[in-house]
Amino acid sequence: MTKTIAEINEKIRKGQAVVVTAEEVIDIVEKKGVEKTAQEVDVVTTGTFGPMCSSGAYFNLGHSKPKIKVGGGRAYLNDVPVYTGFAAVDIFLGATAIPDDDPRNRIHPGPFNYGGGHVIEELVAGKDVRLAITAYGTDCYPRKRLETWIRLEDMNEAVLFNIRNAYQNYNVAVNLSDRTLYTYMGVLKPNMGNANYSTAGQLSPLFNDPYYKTIGIGTKIFLGGGIGYVAWHGTQHNPSVPRSDKGVPRAGAGTLAVIGDLKQMEPAWLVGTSMLGYGCTLTVGIGVPIPILSEEILRYTAVKDEDIFATIVDYSEAYPQRSPDILREVSYGELKGGRITIQGQEVPTASLSSYPKAVEIANTLKEWIQKGEFLLTEPVAPLPGVEAGITFKPLQERPIEE
Repeated sequence: MTKTIAEINEKIRKGQAVVVTAEEVIDIVEKKGVEKTAQEVDVVTTGTFGPMCSSGAYFNLGHSKPKIKVGGGRAYLNDVPVYTGFAAVDIFLGATAIPDDDPRNRIHPGPFNYGGGHVIEELVAGKDVRLAITAYGTDCYPRKRLETWIRLEDMNEAVLFNIRNAYQNYNVAVNLSDRTLYTYMGVLKPNMGNANYSTAGQLSPLFNDPYYKTIGIGTKIFLGGGIGYVAWHGTQHNPSVPRSDKGVPRAGAGTLAVIGDLKQMEPAWLVGTSMLGYGCTLTVGIGVPIPILSEEILRYTAVKDEDIFATIVDYSEAYPQRSPDILREVSYGELKGGRITIQGQEVPTASLSSYPKAVEIANTLKEWIQKGEFLLTEPVAPLPGVEAGITFKPLQERPIEE
């Protein structure tokens, strides 16, 4: 049994496509079997909603009178610095950018209340933000200072462009030391007081297409409450990690670079987030449709939390100092149970990724497809797979001679 995306799109146009979420398909396969389910189901929708630090947005501000050259100067949105190394009025705002006077150098970690992710959320919510520019002035761009309020609708272009999202598996973080750690995986209590993880498990997009057989460059997706696309494989894309017999990677593997029009997105799905003692980020909602082109593809989408394993890593020494020492592997079924056992100790678990929100994303995407508002796209090129031989390399430090 094989189908094509063109055939599935025709069924979507006619309102005849059978669409289920990655959560729903598990029970259907158990009841009806792979062969019958693959014949009946056309699309499986996925979802994830969690902190994704390698996110940001680029903007074209439009020209002032007289004109000002932002490129090479300094610019801020609500006191958060933006990158200005482009042309006259193009800027890029990173999700983790923080104000120059942020207390990031405190001896004792304090809250990071506001950063680039928060600015993005406020812009998407329709709020005014303060734009401040200082420039060196040229004959064609003579103005040297500009301060004004600006909102999303005032900008010519506003594009969310995230260079690494939707990680295909990730560490479970614990802390074996006797002091509290403040990390991008949240606050880690001493002596293994908690274990934090950050993946939606069986609903997560790349767990449902582990070998990237349907997700590729040009794949149309739910992004931040609007429409987006897979632009490239994400940074640190590492498909060559060990995998289970079902193809599930046992460590951080594939990633996606995604892009979409910020003006059509919603603040509920792009949320500025502060990590105590660490910094700021952006919590992003992503949903990817998986066309059921074959029984093989369906089998992948029927993956369960019990089939997905992550590695538990000590962040007190092994993570920052050397290649992480793996304490053990644990299934997402165990993690979502609320407690796991590590070295004979019972440890409470918590997720930085919201599973209920992931369900909502998968259901929203399902509804769009059922209404004929969202058609699938053929990838224009595949993502690098296991055969590409790509591995994530650490920085090779070399001394610089004075």
